[in-house]
Formats: sequence, C-alpha cells, structure tokens
Amino acid sequence: MIDVILCDDHALIRRGIRDTLSDASDIRVVGEAGDYGELRSLMRELLSTPGRAGACDVLVLDINLPGRSGLDVLHVLKDEGSTIKVLVVSMYPEDQYAIRALRAGAYGYVNKGGDPQLLVQAVRTVAQGRKYVTPEIAQMLVESLTAPVSEHPHQKLSDRELQTLVMIASGKRLADIAEELTLSPKTVSVYRARVLEKLGLANNSELTVYAIRNGLVGE
Repeated sequence: MIDVILCDDHALIRRGIRDTLSDASDIRVVGEAGDYGELRSLMRELLSTPGRAGACDVLVLDINLPGRSGLDVLHVLKDEGSTIKVLVVSMYPEDQYAIRALRAGAYGYVNKGGDPQLLVQAVRTVAQGRKYVTPEIAQMLVESLTAPVSEHPHQKLSDRELQTLVMIASGKRLADIAEELTLSPKTVSVYRARVLEKLGLANNSELTVYAIRNGLVGE
C-alpha cells in the first residue's frame, strides 16, 4: 500500500485529488495539509504513530502555498535528508516550474489540468523511487542539456522572485500577493524591485509584456 499526504491550500482541490487517488486500490491518503505549518504538524503526528516506519511514502505537493511555497518545502525536505518522495502537482504549466521543482528534489511534476489517471500513474512511479516526467518535461530536460550556456534572464531569478513575477504579470496587486504568500507588502516590494533590476525592466507593464513573450503567463 502506498501512503500519501496531500498538501494544497484549496480544500476542493485536495478533495478532487483524494477522490482520484482513492479509486486506486494500492493507494491510501493518510493525511491532508493546507500549508507548510500544517504539513509539519501532520508529519510529526504520523511519525509518532506506533507501527509506522515513516510519515508517508509520497507527498503530493502544490507549488503555490501561503507562506512557504512548495519550492521552499522541497528545499527544506532536501536539506533535512527526508526520504519522502515528493510529487509536485501544480496549476502552473510545466515550462514555468517543472525543471526548478526537479532540481529542488521533486520526483515528478504533474499539471492539475491533466488526465486524473496520470496522477495515479505518477504516484505509483515516484513511490518506486523513479522520476515521473511528462513528454513535455522530458523534451525540456533534453533541450536544457543541449542548449547553449546562455539562458533567459528570468531563469536567474530565485524561486520567490519568479513566483512574484508571475503573480504580478497575472494582474495581482502587491497587497494581494503579500496576503496570498503570507508576506509583508514591503517584502513583496523588495522582490518586485529585484525582478525589475535583474530583468532590466522599468515597471509592471514592461514586466507583464516580458512574462507574456516568454510564456510565463497567458495573453
């Protein structure tokens, strides 16, 4: 039996994922969390349960969490030497976060808008300690290995800076971003300033145009 924890801040999304996984006879959802704090508490609780060898086999993790993002969680688990296999399930297209997630320690990346059965297949794959990538991600990995050393400016942004860029370009105000990420508006302003400086842009309009041209958000 594959024990799975779900971590997504939207209860309806968690329910949909849970229902999809519950249809598989070899997968069992043992807990759910809405953010990093709840996830840590849940993992400690499961680890203290008599007879359990670990918190879970697979953590199904969303990228866009309040407070610490899914990428932050990946870095923490990697630094701690955690043996949990992480499958990132996100609303963001593969070309935005898949490579970053895999580099941060994820075993796979699945888009929420994809076929639900691919999610079941992905959980089974990563539970076996193997990487799960879609054909699109596989192509990106090949291109990253064969492409010239030069890269797009946004690829040099930190995970949080890229997240801020995408959210601003999606039309969200700094106050909304701050609330969603559980950060102060001042901190978000600092991230915005760094993004503008690193990309050589002057304002949000130029930032939005850059994001659209580079496929970071839809037109």
